[in-house]
Parts: sequence; structure tokens; C-alpha cells
Amino acid sequence: MYDNFDGIVIHIGDFDVAVHASVLVWLCICLVLGIVLVLAGNKFKKADASLAPKGMVLIFEQIIGLLTFIVENSLGKNTRKYLWFYGTCMMLMLISNLSGLLGVQPPTSNLSVNVTLAVTMWLIIQSTSLSRKGIIGKLKGWCEPMVLLFPLNVIGDLTLPFSLSLRLFGNLLGGTIIMTLVYSLFNVMNSLLMGLGITLFAVTPFLHMYFDIFAGFIQTYIFFTLSTFFLGQELSEE
Repeated sequence: MYDNFDGIVIHIGDFDVAVHASVLVWLCICLVLGIVLVLAGNKFKKADASLAPKGMVLIFEQIIGLLTFIVENSLGKNTRKYLWFYGTCMMLMLISNLSGLLGVQPPTSNLSVNVTLAVTMWLIIQSTSLSRKGIIGKLKGWCEPMVLLFPLNVIGDLTLPFSLSLRLFGNLLGGTIIMTLVYSLFNVMNSLLMGLGITLFAVTPFLHMYFDIFAGFIQTYIFFTLSTFFLGQELSEE
């Protein structure tokens, strides 16, 4: 049953728990990033505010500045409240998107990982909306600007996690498949040309720059720009 399964199978009594390789990579990224963030936090506590930052403190100051810029555009004065959560998730997703450069399947090319992230974002948005507006206020919001749009507004809210997860999944999986096909093609051509085709591999770094690096950054930006935008709409005073 698990002969062609890419991952590990954990046997617990009469039950088998299959863990896909991409999920294992995700867990490893979470562990490593968690350790790095703890170390960075300790560095910040010991840093002298009167001196110019350097080393890990300087690096994370720049990272925090960039993450704040992305979140602040949508959340405004609520940025500080949510930065710790969205900032951590952005770093996890970006590292996951770039992990394909190491020859592993990016966790974000696994639909289950993306759906989990998207549903988490959706739950935060909906719980924030209910806590601020209440059930009656939420129902009234679905009826704006006219009652006839109630079904469309409800569908719009319910389809958000599907939109977020499928967009990320399609782009990351597509890049992985294309790079796999490119390497397979180059291997075949290398065999046919008796070793001369190895020069074709010179173009692969440029392909990785787009499908792994550029796509990894832009998909992370789009995912969290949309997530924070919808949350910002619920936090708006208007």
C-alpha cells in the first residue's frame, strides 16, 4: 500500500500514520526557524541600544522592518498586535518556498500544507469579524450594499481559503514540475549527445532564479498581502 509513498509511515498499534516528505521538511523548517528566532531574541535582549546593531541583530532588524512594511500597509495601527504571528508565518512560508533549491519538495507545493495555512488565515479573519461586529453585524455586512447580494457575499467569504491555497499550490507545484521536466530533458539530451549536452545545464541557475527564488518571494508576498488586506477590512473603523 505504501510502496510508492514519498515519506515515512509510523505504526501505532493497528493504525498507520503516513507523513509525506514535504510535511517532514515543513516540520524541520519550523524547528530550525524556532531555534534561530530564540537565539535572535536572546541577542536582542543583550544588545546595547546605544551602539549600532551588527551581526544577527542587524539582520533581524532588517527582516522585521520588511515584514512590518508588508503588514502595515493593510493593518495600520493594528500592525504591532499581529506582526508576531504574520511575521513568523511569512518567514516559514518563504523558507519553505525556497527549499526547492536544496533538492527537496517545497512544503508549500503540498496542498494539505497550503490549505492548513489558508484556513488558519480565514479563521483569524472570521473570528475577528464576529468579535467586532457580532452575529447580527456579520449578517448585516453580508447584506451590503443590498440584500440581493447576500448569497454572493457569503460565497465570497467561504471561497477565500480555497483561493489562497490553490494559488500558492499551483504556482509552487508548477515550478517544481517544470524544473523536474527540464532536468529530465537535459539528461536525455546529454546521453544522446555523448556528454556534450551537459552544457545545457548552464541555463538551470537562471530557471531556478525564476521558479524557485522569484516565485518563492512573490507568492509569499501575495499570500500575506491578501490575508492581511481582508483582516484589515474587518479591523477598519469605517
